[in-house]
Amino acid sequence: METLSTTCVIAGGGPAGMMAGFLLARAGVDVIVLEKHKDFLRDFRGDTIHPSTLELMAELGLLDAFLARPHTEMREIAVEIGKERFAVGDFTHLPTRCKFLALMPQWDFLDFLLGEAERYPNFRLRMQAEVTDLLATRGRIAGVLAETPDGLYEIHAKLVIGADGRHSIVRAKSGLKVRDFGAPFDVLWMRLPAQAGDPAEPVARFQGGDFFIMLYRGDYWQCALVIPKGGLAAMKAEGITGFRARLRSVAGFARERGDTIAGFVDVSLLSVKVDRLESWARRGLLCIGDAAHAMSPVGGVGINLAIQDAVATANLLAPVLRKRAPNLGDLKKVQRRRLFPTRIVQWFQVQVQNRVLAPNLRARQTPRPPLVLRLLDRWPRLRRIPARFIGMGIRPEHVKTKEVAPTARPLLPG
Repeated sequence: METLSTTCVIAGGGPAGMMAGFLLARAGVDVIVLEKHKDFLRDFRGDTIHPSTLELMAELGLLDAFLARPHTEMREIAVEIGKERFAVGDFTHLPTRCKFLALMPQWDFLDFLLGEAERYPNFRLRMQAEVTDLLATRGRIAGVLAETPDGLYEIHAKLVIGADGRHSIVRAKSGLKVRDFGAPFDVLWMRLPAQAGDPAEPVARFQGGDFFIMLYRGDYWQCALVIPKGGLAAMKAEGITGFRARLRSVAGFARERGDTIAGFVDVSLLSVKVDRLESWARRGLLCIGDAAHAMSPVGGVGINLAIQDAVATANLLAPVLRKRAPNLGDLKKVQRRRLFPTRIVQWFQVQVQNRVLAPNLRARQTPRPPLVLRLLDRWPRLRRIPARFIGMGIRPEHVKTKEVAPTARPLLPG
């Protein structure tokens, strides 16, 4: 077993982990990020880059380089219910440099962050390194045990950050208590081919009790079908023919492309959950992103919230980590900073899923358009409200750390 030391070790190379690692390294902190997969190329991850995140890129001087990567820009949010279409959000009036939401495959976003982070010799990313346990000394978390193709690594650190998602090993091993708010639906992800003449704007459709979302990816559509919690087994019992028929009824202009789904092997299940740690930290350990608060797909704001957590973490802890190991009071400042926006967003998601999605999924009929959609569609100025909530979130963070020349580097090879 190899024994290594660093200042901060981060479990999870997703948006929260990579952003936190990049910002901490930029601020002069030695960082090791551990990612259990061999690369970032995983389908059906959140691909929305919010105006608040684009604003962070501008503050870091990286916006032009970031937007040079292939992406789609969305300036309006619309919902289709039956044969009616409602405009519900307008990003063009946001007080940000980029007045749009960018759609970019998550692997491209993470690869961009990696390229910037690797400019600092005190940053290291190790792929195929899965955290399996926490190391503790006299009740304080003092590092992690990581399994790699080369064997086990025992990595000691002043701070462990759990950013390993809704199925977090760090959270499970920490003993921190979780409050579960429940979720009445799951999501099935799949691909449908794109064709010449297709629109580039995202599609969200309610039809006959089904809710279907389509995100344009150039040569294909990344699609999500919302189903009742645990409903995949019943769909499999109906067979792939019945599933294709469901897609034909809800996929609009792409209705005939459901035949490209050869079988349920082409469908990926996201088991939706909404929960939150009562305390995000214990001595030597901090959880952020989905590891601290698993989000529903409602509103597509999970990545935004995770990145905001990472920025707050770097702002509050980088000055401490350059001098000493953070105490519990230092770590709790991150939760105090980020708890209010997390509560508001999760409350909103629970209301939507319980009052809108669940009843209509059970009823198996096209819902009646609510009054609020008609008001938003009729009065354009009202569309700025949901656009600000989704695009900027509650209490958006700004980069406050200064770039610091590193004086050391972690001991992880490669």
